[in-house]
Amino acid sequence: MPRASPESGADVPGGRLDTQVVIVGAGPVGLLLAGELRLGGAHVVVLERRTAPTTESRASTLHARTMEILDSRGLWDGLPDPPNDLRGHFAGIPLDLRLPGSRAGQWKVPQYDTERLLERWAAGLGAEIRRGYEVRAVSDRGGHVEAEAVGDGGLIRVRGSRLVACDGEDSTVRDLVGAAFPGHEARRELLRADVLGIDVPDRRFERLPDGLAIAARRGDGVTRVMVHEHGTPALRRDGAPAFGEIAQAWKRVTGEDISGGTPVWVDAFGDAARQLAQYRHGRILFAGDAAHRQMPIGGQALNLGLQDAFNLGWKLAAEVTGCAHPGLLDSYHDERHTTGRRVLSAVEAQALLLLGGPEVEPLRSLITELTGYEDVRAHLAAAIGGLDIRYDVGGPSHPLVGARLPRIPLATSTSGAATSTDALRSGRGLLLGPGGGPGPGPVLGPVLDDHSIPFATPAAPDPGTEGADWALVRPDGHVVWANPPGGPPAEGLAEALDRWFGPA
Repeated sequence: MPRASPESGADVPGGRLDTQVVIVGAGPVGLLLAGELRLGGAHVVVLERRTAPTTESRASTLHARTMEILDSRGLWDGLPDPPNDLRGHFAGIPLDLRLPGSRAGQWKVPQYDTERLLERWAAGLGAEIRRGYEVRAVSDRGGHVEAEAVGDGGLIRVRGSRLVACDGEDSTVRDLVGAAFPGHEARRELLRADVLGIDVPDRRFERLPDGLAIAARRGDGVTRVMVHEHGTPALRRDGAPAFGEIAQAWKRVTGEDISGGTPVWVDAFGDAARQLAQYRHGRILFAGDAAHRQMPIGGQALNLGLQDAFNLGWKLAAEVTGCAHPGLLDSYHDERHTTGRRVLSAVEAQALLLLGGPEVEPLRSLITELTGYEDVRAHLAAAIGGLDIRYDVGGPSHPLVGARLPRIPLATSTSGAATSTDALRSGRGLLLGPGGGPGPGPVLGPVLDDHSIPFATPAAPDPGTEGADWALVRPDGHVVWANPPGGPPAEGLAEALDRWFGPA
């Protein structure tokens, strides 16, 4: 198949564009995936029906693991000084999110800032983003996949080795493929609006006799309000609700009149819960809301989707550039479907507790009592922040294996990095080992050379690598091999390198 240049797709006769990976959707998930693919050396074209990036704040909560991900790609400094809040919640029940780690808590970043940052990064790496093109057809031809899209420039056909649908909860690609999407539709909903020119008290999940009310004033003068009336079912909607509907519901629940405000953005979201049976359909893959639909409580939907993209990007790049071990791409579904199922279950529990009426109060009281126990609090905080994810990566059992590597200071590094986070910015992975020299030594040096993986020595002692002399870290920051102190330094390493980084 003809390959595109790193800077752009290759136009061929007949209105066709050839590339290696086609991404449908230039939201945060699609843009992060595009950058990861380029970092791994894959050529990518992104098709987006919107003609310009969003100007709406939309999903604006980024959790600890997502911020670690952005930091590991050098994107932290590109965020406009986001406010950090160590106060979180589980179904509206206050929850302290403090945990060990460099990015604990939650961070408020309007979606337009997230998209702007990721688009600048992906485009700077050579991803081609074509706006104003709506995908109308996709086909898996066995040896390649093709998408047809219509825009102001007419019809284009984009051919690639793989296609990834990142086109949201109402995914066109999912419908075109006919992918099984089991679960249930929304039964209850929250109405939401960003409003200028109103003055209401801040409300943090205030449960009132007739419903739930939430209000928070931002620094730019915009107040986000959310409201749910007990006993009202979710409506089938073709678009966003009218601001008048939200204002009336707000008045019925709180007694306050916000109808004189100016709506900046309005939305409604329900407690639907669906997940694709398979995240991969031949040469077509799914990520983000295209793969799972859940109530976006506390930003769970956006963060889950960004973490999908981070898991998939380096694997798919290795696959389409011919560097992957057989089965590497299959691990995307195995790892992220399991993670998604767990998150959706927790979100459903929160939706029940959050939107339920007086009947859920006894259970809310019990959960509130349980969060007073440190183990329970830490468990829920880690789950919400995405810090508890441990993938089943096979190989010898070790406490570090499958978990993410936290940010740790380095004493030495062949890449010149000061921390493990910095060392991952190349997207090549990392081998951590004991000091005593500038490199891994004569035993492991030759094993690493063929894979171009940086070597680093932690600044001892560090709890991040406690219980291991050696640790191999994937490009997405998860440990896939570790050797206990005193063990043979190279035992199992060659096999782990071949499985996760391809044959030498």
